[in-house]
Amino acid sequence: MTQERQDQLADGSYEFLSIFLEGLPFIFLGTLVSGFLGTYLPRGAFEKLLPKNNVLAILVSGLLGAVFPVCECAVVPVIRRLVKNGLPASCALAYMLAAPIFNPVTAISTYKAFANSHEIAISRLVMGYLIAVIIALIVSRFTLAFFLKKSAQADDHEHRPPRNLHAALTNSLRDLMDVGLYFTIGVVLTAILKTTVIDPTDDFWKGLSENSLLGAIGMMGLAFVLSLCSTSDAFIAANFANFKYGPKLAFMVFGPMMDAKLVFLYSTIFRWKFIVFLFLASFILTGAFSLFFEMQILPAWMTQKNPVPLAP
Repeated sequence: MTQERQDQLADGSYEFLSIFLEGLPFIFLGTLVSGFLGTYLPRGAFEKLLPKNNVLAILVSGLLGAVFPVCECAVVPVIRRLVKNGLPASCALAYMLAAPIFNPVTAISTYKAFANSHEIAISRLVMGYLIAVIIALIVSRFTLAFFLKKSAQADDHEHRPPRNLHAALTNSLRDLMDVGLYFTIGVVLTAILKTTVIDPTDDFWKGLSENSLLGAIGMMGLAFVLSLCSTSDAFIAANFANFKYGPKLAFMVFGPMMDAKLVFLYSTIFRWKFIVFLFLASFILTGAFSLFFEMQILPAWMTQKNPVPLAP
């Protein structure tokens, strides 16, 4: 084996371990929560809490991340269990997409990464919420058979286990084995892509910074491959000093909604044709909103065009 291959293998192993160890605690936490919810949460509980109007219910669901903050890895197993317990799928989707962005931890990390810029932090939260709600409203017009796997749909005739600690831990272990398998596959793919395809320091990426549209496309592609946690990706985005704010927002909004490892986590709930739709919808909406915020919203808010980003 050549030295170059050895270095590449070492880099790939390092990337795998770093992403895996970063996401595993959240996967474990998410499956633990999902197991207890599946055991103790009464069926139809959310139907009583959310507004009866479907549009209002989706709007409220997109805000739940502020109350129940989770990252993108932890939210998927929780959503699996909530949908099976009767939470409307469109409401679950709004929460799933918005929660990793629209939560206090992400807001604070973004604020600090961009030199205490509340404009950037608010823009990210608003963009994430709007895109999540728009996609959820579109999905509410679909039949469950279009996007949800049969195994993820609520079943009123499904046998309910006894409500005790043993049943809750059994549900958690089952979810951990199921979700963990797809998470590991996604992390392996991400590590391979990061060490063989993407090099943010080369001239190609530097050239994209001169055009906001191409920059947004490139940064969303980079976010998909890097598969960073939503609580820390702002520090990476802030240090792309040559890029404008639109592409940086695209990076921070698209990544928590759709990245390489999430594709495989989503496959535990959604059909593949819906995952493709979700990718395209979030990609187009994020790109459009990032350009709109850069040209219309941020210039009106910010008095300093390029604050110096903090080092990670």
